[in-house]
Amino acid sequence: MSGTGDKIKGKANELAGKAQQEIGKATGSTETQAKGAAREVKGDAQQVKGEAKDAIKGKS
Repeated sequence: MSGTGDKIKGKANELAGKAQQEIGKATGSTETQAKGAAREVKGDAQQVKGEAKDAIKGKS
């Protein structure tokens, strides 16, 4: 996957994770909140990976 693809996928996971956390808060589900937080962290990591790939290719 390209750096741009990783960044897009990462942003999508980050946003979905934030939404999932809000749903967990609204319903009182700590499990849903935790899953959302984990998904958000995964998204952040994917974005960093994409930025690193672009930096290596000189696309910053």
